[in-house]
Amino acid sequence: MALVVQKYGGTSLANANKIHAVADRIAATIARGDRVVAVVSAMGNTTDDLIALARRVADRPDARELDLLLSTGELVSSTLLAMALRSKGLEAISLSGAQAGIRTNASHGHAKIAGVEPRRILDELDRGRVVVVAGFQGITDDMDVTTLGRGASDITAVAIAAVVEADRCEVYTDVDGIYTADPNLVPEARKLDEIGFEEMLELASYGAKMAPRSIEMGMVYDIPIMVASSFVEAPGTLIHKGADMETRVTEIRNRVRGIATDVDVAKITVLGVVDRPGVSAELFEPLAAADVSVDVIVQNASEDGATDLTFTVKRSELTRALDVVEEVSRQLGSRGVTSSDNLAKVSIVGTGMREGSGYASRMFRTLADHNINIEMITTSEIRITCIVDEAVVADAARALHAAFELEKPGP
Repeated sequence: MALVVQKYGGTSLANANKIHAVADRIAATIARGDRVVAVVSAMGNTTDDLIALARRVADRPDARELDLLLSTGELVSSTLLAMALRSKGLEAISLSGAQAGIRTNASHGHAKIAGVEPRRILDELDRGRVVVVAGFQGITDDMDVTTLGRGASDITAVAIAAVVEADRCEVYTDVDGIYTADPNLVPEARKLDEIGFEEMLELASYGAKMAPRSIEMGMVYDIPIMVASSFVEAPGTLIHKGADMETRVTEIRNRVRGIATDVDVAKITVLGVVDRPGVSAELFEPLAAADVSVDVIVQNASEDGATDLTFTVKRSELTRALDVVEEVSRQLGSRGVTSSDNLAKVSIVGTGMREGSGYASRMFRTLADHNINIEMITTSEIRITCIVDEAVVADAARALHAAFELEKPGP
């Protein structure tokens, strides 16, 4: 008898019929002799609707109150799914994140899991029940409800799979696996049978449809994650240790595994900063204290003792970042601050790239041939990312997918 953690996304639970379909899938898993913990997201667009409602009530909703509000979306899903399972003759119980033992820090809106106490989950499983856990949420030591960030039900599922020592973690969504690019942007995108944690982490961090922290957790605890569709019975993509080795035995002509895109990008430039030791720390330390995540950073060459410093943040954090940066800018005596939120990232990812050559030049030439301007560049050992105008990111993805022939399966 295997213990399986299954996560279901919001599109899989968007209405009563879909909730019953999920219940049928869980019932089929139970019929095979397995025990199931189901982790659920909010129904359909519930989270977006709740955010919009909060912003109609307050220009800047209090972070604590907003977290408590948003947590109700997953509670609705979990209770309805438990009801649907009971209607099919299965014993089931729904648990909030707090009831499931998920403890977090106090960073409202993007809290980190500090630990999971699985005793309640294991007790309910021992009673023969399907345990349905509200994803995306936890509780602090002060008993305040927190949320883990968008897409974070994946994190909940992998964290629970780790602490209950599940045999496998299955993530069911509106796509049937991980593709070489977003198939909505690149019709020729090809589904991957498997991919390694390292490559998947880069793809997830730069736009693929998985929460990066869930991949990190899977990597740390060596939990294989199957990503598949909740709407069709078809093989998904297995994310697991060792799959990165596949790229090392593929043809030398191409070691790129996928194209990632992300439109959640905003840029801030601090103009005319005095070029002296410690200035960068004076700027970025307050941003870190405000829980603003900074990504790409570019500092121009110094001219007359001053330099421009440009960096990117998530669009959702732009207002908060600007509040911090404008104050620091005044203290530094800079010439001012500019920002834009019409940017996007396009990345090529592949473990084998570090063992080859010419990948950066081919990427840059392809974008140039399609008249796509590169605003910023950042790299890792297995990734090259370009910041481009949001209006051309789909063109960039299609062009790069074709240039690296990702529609062709490896040998």
